[in-house]
Amino acid sequence: MNKNFKLYSVLWAVSLAIFNVAVFVSPSEALGYNKFGGAFWSGYIFITLAFVGQLATAFFALKEENLTKLFYNLSMLSVSRTGLVLTLVFGTACMLIPNLPNWVGAILCFAVLGFTAIAVFKAKFAADLVAEKDEKIKVQTFFIQSLTADAQSLVNKAQSPEAKAECKKVYEAVRYSDPMSNSALASIESQITDKFSDFSSAVSENNSEGVVNIAKELVVLIGDRNNKCRLLK
Repeated sequence: MNKNFKLYSVLWAVSLAIFNVAVFVSPSEALGYNKFGGAFWSGYIFITLAFVGQLATAFFALKEENLTKLFYNLSMLSVSRTGLVLTLVFGTACMLIPNLPNWVGAILCFAVLGFTAIAVFKAKFAADLVAEKDEKIKVQTFFIQSLTADAQSLVNKAQSPEAKAECKKVYEAVRYSDPMSNSALASIESQITDKFSDFSSAVSENNSEGVVNIAKELVVLIGDRNNKCRLLK
């Protein structure tokens, strides 16, 4: 149980306690009729179920340690809280309206609770979908992000002004490349990886001729990759 849920559960318990005190401690005489008649128990039971459902939703929404996923799950919490408020409104109405048939209260409260449950499941599905999409994007952009970091590192490692200039050319070519990868680009990206390895070795060895020649080949390969990226969109 994480800290967020512990704090939330304390607030939840206090809210539920206040609700029960308001229901059972307030005297029937103040209302002018027997408050436990009619649809009272339908309203009370469904409000209690809404509280329990809200706590369960909070548990699943707040258990994520990943901040991005936690943010996406907050929509579930918002929906369930709205459902709880609506159930409180309709449930309290059922509890206070004299001689309201029990079946009317049950149907009314069940409808609110049912729509809330559906909305929470939809919010959960949407949050999972967006999180899954984010993970795919991270995987698809890893190649260029990693290559950009390596190219920038080579600029700092270059020992001569000429080698540094060529490293900057490669870095700029990678930096402004399309970040999204695709399975159709696997072959050319493999070629770029191999060629960049040769380029890195040439820079480390201060092989000026090799640095110039391989840099040109790398820039051409990166350009070809970007052209294919545009065709795939």
